[in-house]
Parts: sequence; C-alpha cells; structure tokens
Amino acid sequence: MASEGCPVMKIVRKTAVKQVLTEKSKELMREKFSRQRSQLENECRQLDFEKRKLQNKKGISQQEVHKRFQKEIERRENQIKWLDYKLEQLNLLPPGSEITEGEVDEIIEVHEGDNWKEMMGERSIIIKDGIVIRIE
Repeated sequence: MASEGCPVMKIVRKTAVKQVLTEKSKELMREKFSRQRSQLENECRQLDFEKRKLQNKKGISQQEVHKRFQKEIERRENQIKWLDYKLEQLNLLPPGSEITEGEVDEIIEVHEGDNWKEMMGERSIIIKDGIVIRIE
C-alpha cells in the first residue's frame, strides 16, 4: 500500500484493446481487410509496371532491378495472404467473440510500497461497436 509523501513515478505500460464481435463490427472489419487487400494488389501491379519500365532502360542491370522489385512485390503478396487468413478467421468467429485488436500505452503511477505484480498484470480495454464497455 502506498503511503503519503512517498516518491511517485509515472511509467508507461502496454494495455490490450479487445473488441467484442457483432455483425456490424464483423462487416466493418471485412470491409477494412478488403480495402487493404485491394490497395496491396494495386501496389503489386504498380511495382510490376515500374520493374518492366526500368528493365527496358539501357545500362541498368535487369537482374538487380528484378531482384529489388520482386522483394517488394513478395512482401506485399505475403501481406495479402495474411489478410486472407484474417478474413477466413473472422468468418469463423461467432458474434460475441472477443478478439485482440491492438495495444495502447497506459500511463500509471508507481508509489513505494505498491505491489508490482498487481500493477503490471494483464489489463485490457473491451470495446463493442466503438464503445468502451469494460476496463479489466
């Protein structure tokens, strides 16, 4: 237990943000994943176009151009596969399921005498359709 007049320190800790799935939130996530997927596909097409344009220039190593562009294209293709997986998993989850959406930084005060284990235990913010419904 903290006592009066003790030194105080503020620290930053990570707190999980979880979302309770509803039909509305599932649809919003599907749309978000689909937009991200389309953007990545467009970037792949643009990179492929730029690669072909550079490969036709004289004095530039075609292999080096191919290697550099292919690396970026493959990185985006892997992101597309990850989005496809996330969409697949989203479709399997029933409404009411909680999914971890990310993390936020939380500022907490630490006093002499505080129980460190309790302070640093897992905490989370639970959201449903954009509204915070619980802080655990």
